[in-house]
Amino acid sequence: MIALALTAGLACPVRAERADRDKPVNIESDRMNADDAQKTAVFEGRVVLTQGTLLIRADRLTVRQDREGFQFAIAVGRPAAFRQKREGLDEYIDGEAERIEYDGRADRVELFNSARVRRDGGDEVRGSTISYDSKTEYFSVQSAKDASPQSRDGRVRAVIMPKKKEGGAIATGATGAPLELKPAPAIAAPRQD
Repeated sequence: MIALALTAGLACPVRAERADRDKPVNIESDRMNADDAQKTAVFEGRVVLTQGTLLIRADRLTVRQDREGFQFAIAVGRPAAFRQKREGLDEYIDGEAERIEYDGRADRVELFNSARVRRDGGDEVRGSTISYDSKTEYFSVQSAKDASPQSRDGRVRAVIMPKKKEGGAIATGATGAPLELKPAPAIAAPRQD
């Protein structure tokens, strides 16, 4: 069915697990309307899409395919959410927003309104809009233009967790004990003879 083929390109803003592309797309919803002439399908009501490690939940998912075979999708929800394993890593990335748009031609994912992307290591970014270009691996986060200066939600927020050293351990001294910060010794003033 055309609706299943259309959703195969829907991915998240990271280097997604490549093997997912070869897995079948499964979609569950309360309702579905498809227009084969226009190559569009709309799934509504508790939409759940799975493809390999990719999981998308939304209230509404609209997918379409252009004449050249490029796929486009819009997931809408309160919030719409995704989760997917990263390529070559034992790590997942998840995100949510009121609207998630995928452009297969540009290979770009955009999250709109209360957007959040987080990876297992604890790194997280929040903003009004998050845009990710898979071709260049460039992403940008924008704040809400109309947010008041007092609004915490109107600002871009990022949490970057410290990376563990090789072997997953925290840096240690020669004895193997964790390094401790100590105050520097006082510097004596030069003698005035």
